[in-house]
Amino acid sequence: MARITNQAVTKMSRTSLLHKSTKPYAKRSRLLRQWDLQLMVLPALLVLLVFSYGPMWGISLSFRDYSIYKGLGDAPWVGFKHFQMLFGAIEFPKVMFNTIALSLLKFALGFPVPILLALMLNEVHSRYFKKAVQTITYMPNFISWVVAAGFVFMLLSRDGLVNAVLVALNIFDGPVDFMLQPEYFWTILILTGIWKGAGFGAIIYLAAISNVDPSLYEAADIDGAGRFRKIFAITIPAIQGVIVILLILSIGNILNAGFDDIFLLTNNMRNYSLTDVANTIDIYVFREGIMNRRYSYGTAAGLFKGIANAILLTTANFTAGRLGRSTLW
Repeated sequence: MARITNQAVTKMSRTSLLHKSTKPYAKRSRLLRQWDLQLMVLPALLVLLVFSYGPMWGISLSFRDYSIYKGLGDAPWVGFKHFQMLFGAIEFPKVMFNTIALSLLKFALGFPVPILLALMLNEVHSRYFKKAVQTITYMPNFISWVVAAGFVFMLLSRDGLVNAVLVALNIFDGPVDFMLQPEYFWTILILTGIWKGAGFGAIIYLAAISNVDPSLYEAADIDGAGRFRKIFAITIPAIQGVIVILLILSIGNILNAGFDDIFLLTNNMRNYSLTDVANTIDIYVFREGIMNRRYSYGTAAGLFKGIANAILLTTANFTAGRLGRSTLW
């Protein structure tokens, strides 16, 4: 009996070793069978390597005293000197406050809007009206921030449409320079971002909603469920995975308060009064690193932001996994 058992164990061990030895060949064989799919992925990998991983050599600037006249080879290593200067800068606390506060406001006010828009569009029965609303809301996504900022300046100028309506309704006694008032800037920035990105986000959720089994809605109709009941019991749980994934990505971008929108809405000779409320990390890196030619200092600030975002993304993804939700990896 013992002899038979030993033979069985030996056979199982040989089978396991054979399986492990053939596993790499199985993967290689699958790659060869899918050569056309791998070839389609190759351009994306090349773009990623060239534009994302290739420039990473520049991170070393944050640990050197770089001068554009001497070049990188002659730049001496200074360790964490520029990080110490960054954290000790007088304006750094204000920059961090602006970045975090503005990002949280954008997240809190902007994240639910595409979900609500998708849920409302899903309840529209008229196909033509639904397509028209989708087109109108999605179109701003194709408008560059340069053009969008021009629209904002025209609408909010002293002789613009907004001032004309407010004065006509006797809400204001006279026209107001909205783009020169710091107290209005965050509101304008957040509303412009929502207007520009809500349509694109809604399409993502609508695509997820389209995968819901129609029989679930039919069963809910038989049970006498109303629209709101079906939304909360069927639609929202069905797109929960997509919501969690986009939520994780949004948390990983908390320190990305935006550059294009802030820069273009403040890049005017008349509205330098907005510098105090619009000075986020990205704007700070641009002004210190590019305009003031403090390349090593600006690289250190950018590297700090990237590491902080990576930590936030990893933490959010881990927390979602522990809660049994969808994760990025």
